[in-house]
Amino acid sequence: MTLSDAVAGAVAVLRRRPADILPFYLLGAAIPAIVRILPFLGIAVAFVYLELSGRLDAVLTEFETGVPEPPDPDTDPEAFDAWAEEVAPLAEQLLPLELQLLAAAVVLGSIVLAITLYAAVSAAQLSACYGRLRDDRGLVIGLAGAGRFWLRFVGLYLLEIVAWLAVGTIALVGAVLLGAALAPATGAGVAAVVVILPTLLVAGLAIAAIRAVFAFAPVAVVVDDAGVFGSLSATLGFLRRHPIAAGFYYVLAVGASVALSVLTGLLVVAEVPSLGTLLTTLIVFPFLDLLKTALYGGPKGKLSPPSPPERPFRSRFADGLRRGWAEMFSFVRATPFLHAFVVVAAVGTFWAGWELAEPLAGTVETSIDERLEGHVPPTAALEFFGNNWTVAYTTAFGGLALAIPALFSLAFNGVVLGAVARLEVELVELAAFVIPHGILEVPAIFVASALGLWLGVVSWRAFHGRASRQDVVEALERAFWVVVGLGIVLAIAAFIEGFVSPYYYGVFL
Repeated sequence: MTLSDAVAGAVAVLRRRPADILPFYLLGAAIPAIVRILPFLGIAVAFVYLELSGRLDAVLTEFETGVPEPPDPDTDPEAFDAWAEEVAPLAEQLLPLELQLLAAAVVLGSIVLAITLYAAVSAAQLSACYGRLRDDRGLVIGLAGAGRFWLRFVGLYLLEIVAWLAVGTIALVGAVLLGAALAPATGAGVAAVVVILPTLLVAGLAIAAIRAVFAFAPVAVVVDDAGVFGSLSATLGFLRRHPIAAGFYYVLAVGASVALSVLTGLLVVAEVPSLGTLLTTLIVFPFLDLLKTALYGGPKGKLSPPSPPERPFRSRFADGLRRGWAEMFSFVRATPFLHAFVVVAAVGTFWAGWELAEPLAGTVETSIDERLEGHVPPTAALEFFGNNWTVAYTTAFGGLALAIPALFSLAFNGVVLGAVARLEVELVELAAFVIPHGILEVPAIFVASALGLWLGVVSWRAFHGRASRQDVVEALERAFWVVVGLGIVLAIAAFIEGFVSPYYYGVFL
């Protein structure tokens, strides 16, 4: 397979049937939403422990009655140090040994969970790419690959981390020893300059070489069914036999990273950072995975990419939007009780947020007028769309983890919105601003939450053997099209929020 054939095959897969691989990339984007549950649960457990043990009330009482305001550390550092010594026992009250152990367990658990999830989802992504490049059903192959290869991907991740740590340790020790040897003759300053720059260069090249090898190792696991060390051996053989193909991928991957960094910087300046996330998730990552799979598997004669679609992109894109719109309404009609539960839960958590913010009312205030200062309609509308759609698909696909992340997201957003509403200076103004776009945006988030719960039920049934792998595959594809439909609704809501709501509510009042 030539370089042009590999590129054409990757593009053909994305154009012909994107719903057969993109659900795994949306799932990958939802991993942070899944992992963050552990820290929040840890905070909740710590709060309950402090409350039940009486430590929290004791510290709050002490602060209210006996602890003065902290002095400015810049103008009076001695007074600040004395104040810090005075409150140190109170801080120890809030962080006893039990909570320190809890914090360590949460951090360790979050790291292990993140590595495991990224390994499983990455295995699914590359397996789906390999399947589509053989013109097979990508979601089926991807789901099987996640179960078959995830542990090998964990091994590759850990091995790469160990290699990086080894390079860093060797570079640090070598720099210290060489600097100590040169310092008597050249002086400490000159020795530091002479040693540090070459050390950084050599260490950087070594890390780049490690990353170059490990970039293709996961593909070798999937294509060759190789083990951890076998995949590294196969990758080195591929680099020796096909240096031009590997170099082509490296140049393209580095170029894409640089271009994305520049684009993200520009989008941040324009206050539209979420568009960079969408572009990376839906286009850049899938294309690069398809490309390196095609480059590695092509010479082995294992690929038969689908032919490019005959119909133009615009026609197929319009058909995709129509299908997403239809699937969204079909899903809502098919799950009325699930949506009713979501609405009740949203109202309940909104009320909880309102009640929790009650003690702060009048002391901490928010204002819709202040939040709209510097509002630029085009960029604001794009950011509203990108952010809300990201929330929608991470909530939906995060629900695959037994529905827990979807429930958490629903509860968290309800509490936050309730608290913001309670602290709003002019509640009527806030309501007048929200209503025009909220009549679309809020139901869309409800549907995303219901979709996450539905996926959680499917995964739970599959976990207990009451649903087949094919059932999970069909659920993933259906969820993708529902998310597309939600994207349409959220795009309309974002346009209204950017161009109508800020001016409508001001004129109306």
